[in-house]
Amino acid sequence: MISELLSESFRTTALSAAMKGAGLAVRFLPIPQPVLLVGPGASGRLGQTIAGFGHGKLLIVTDSIISRLGLLDDLTNALTAGGAEYVVFDAITPDAPIPLIEEGIDFYWEHGCDAIVAFGGGSSMDASKAIAAAVSNPGKTLRELAGYFKGLQTPVKIYAVPTTAGTGSEVTVAAVISDPETQTKLVIVDTRLVPKMAALDPCLMTGLPPHITAATGIDALTHAIEAFVGKWANPYTDDMALSAVGLIFDNLRVAYSDGKNLEAREKMALAATYAGLAFTRANVGYVHAIAHQFGGKYHTPHGLANAIMLPRVLKFSLPAITDRLALLAVRAKLGQKNEPEDVLAQKFIDAVEQLNLDLGIPAFLAVLKESDIPQLAEAACHEARTGYPVPRYMTQAVCEDIIRQVLPPAASAKKPARRTKKAA
Repeated sequence: MISELLSESFRTTALSAAMKGAGLAVRFLPIPQPVLLVGPGASGRLGQTIAGFGHGKLLIVTDSIISRLGLLDDLTNALTAGGAEYVVFDAITPDAPIPLIEEGIDFYWEHGCDAIVAFGGGSSMDASKAIAAAVSNPGKTLRELAGYFKGLQTPVKIYAVPTTAGTGSEVTVAAVISDPETQTKLVIVDTRLVPKMAALDPCLMTGLPPHITAATGIDALTHAIEAFVGKWANPYTDDMALSAVGLIFDNLRVAYSDGKNLEAREKMALAATYAGLAFTRANVGYVHAIAHQFGGKYHTPHGLANAIMLPRVLKFSLPAITDRLALLAVRAKLGQKNEPEDVLAQKFIDAVEQLNLDLGIPAFLAVLKESDIPQLAEAACHEARTGYPVPRYMTQAVCEDIIRQVLPPAASAKKPARRTKKAA
């Protein structure tokens, strides 16, 4: 037992040192930011702008629902009016898998494209980035491009039109794709994947169903919180994260209950972008590490997985982040600066739980199986320890027990409580 604990302690110390070094690199690494067009009609204005850039042919990457609903019209009409040619690849599905992205790559080459417009939610954004990286580095497979800066050549230009207020992918350096062979998520990271321009058009978001508004909104909240409480946070990311949290607490319930409210939709779009700017530099944590495993194994929508896990991970992390949660509570207008930090921190966690409840977020993951938990926890711990500047590390056993908390009631009733090792 002692040797096991010493070994665990050594690994934690070594990984913490490595993560600290990576954090310094990220702090000073130049990350481009796209030109943002914000407000009703922004997608049309983006089309007008890029029509004058002289591209031979643009590939618009989206999904069939967006295409069928005519949400592309403002963009494509502006492109046509400006004399720009384009083709539409509208086959993207949630958690776009490698074979589907490879179809997009072939479509790009078949039609002689030279730039990409990502139009849709996080899956369309991520697929677009993966296509952009792959077509510029034809000697590498998507699996070979996974990781940090694996492509030698600069990806082709990407422009972005998000239709959900959640991922913030219009300003981030990463693309997350699904590998069906291993039932895992792969991440391609390159600062050159950041889109050149993005349109935040609230008119495109007014038709989102409430449950998607809820899940994507909590996704943005998770990005902001994990960026703020992690060890790579800096004054810039703090400003972005705090702004995002304030906007989300002020506007998410309104956007959920009144989907046609353009002001709330626009502010949620800005919140998602600010949160994206924050976690691009400060990274994320255990909520994402666990959510990625749910997505890879069960195809759980990413925002929903984040929403389910967020309160539970915050409770675990509380001893290490009480002061940071207190600051978030004040920005969310949940208390006053002169209140004790522990009181404010608890108010914030309680408010996140109440927000989930108000938005109809389930407390449990219906598809979760007890037999899968050890493997899910092992993968989540590995992802967090090797990639994220988390404020407090979990042991395998602790992670298992936190995941076990979201078993559906019938399944959890069959499993007796178990003792766990203390967190590292």
